[in-house]
Amino acid sequence: MAKKHDDNPENYPALGRWLMFLDDPKVIKRIVHGIYVICAVLFAMDFFYYKKTYVEIENYTGFYMIYGFIMCAALVICAKVMRVFLMRAETYYSPKDTESEMHPDHDLRKESVND
Repeated sequence: MAKKHDDNPENYPALGRWLMFLDDPKVIKRIVHGIYVICAVLFAMDFFYYKKTYVEIENYTGFYMIYGFIMCAALVICAKVMRVFLMRAETYYSPKDTESEMHPDHDLRKESVND
């Protein structure tokens, strides 16, 4: 007999119960809009302070915002390119892997999900 999964939030760990508010799409929308506001305020503050720069390009308004975005995008693109070279097949370690060994059925805890 398959064990039923208890989806009662009261049985969640403390951190899981604390983060339950993130399940609400309205909360996620507020968080995203808050991040937009913070970015806009930080960009606007770039007009109101003196910058002591070492390179001329740093004087442009919003330079660090644009630089940060480009570098973040470059990291993601580099990771995708590296994945092509570094990724191995699922059976890469298979011949000598203990997970590839056949186990008797009585050693396996097989559970079925009946929805």
